[in-house]
Amino acid sequence: MKQGIHPTYYPDAKVTCACGNSWTTGSTRKEIRTEVCSKCHPFFTGQQQRLIDIEGQVDRFYKKLQARQSFVEQQKAKEDARTSPDRPIAELELGNRPTESLAKAGITTVGQVIDKLAEGDAALLEIEGFGRKSLIDIKKKLRSLGYELPEKTEEAPTE
Repeated sequence: MKQGIHPTYYPDAKVTCACGNSWTTGSTRKEIRTEVCSKCHPFFTGQQQRLIDIEGQVDRFYKKLQARQSFVEQQKAKEDARTSPDRPIAELELGNRPTESLAKAGITTVGQVIDKLAEGDAALLEIEGFGRKSLIDIKKKLRSLGYELPEKTEEAPTE
């Protein structure tokens, strides 16, 4: 046997049950506490009336289940708030000039920007102080946040 790799063995380890019963045995732990022993377990005592903390286990399970459900609801609410059309333009962090230009034009929410994009890129480019770079940046930011942008409507060539 290799030296120094095995845990310490205690030949006189004391085991104590929740019912008060105790005995000595050999173990790698000096003291052991148990909830059920052969003196109090229904199988050994023949007393079927005593239940062993089944309700506590069920309560803990439901508590975990409720915690998971509330976590999922919080995540969904956070995701819904993230893609809300009422979200202010300032949260997109486009910069001062494009944000102020949109505000002067009366566009303060993401939903209003998406409505303008539905009219075409030219509708946003007509706003004074809002250029192509700002248009590209706002589209990238909206896509990265999970917003559905309207498809480009191609105009028929005039002859």
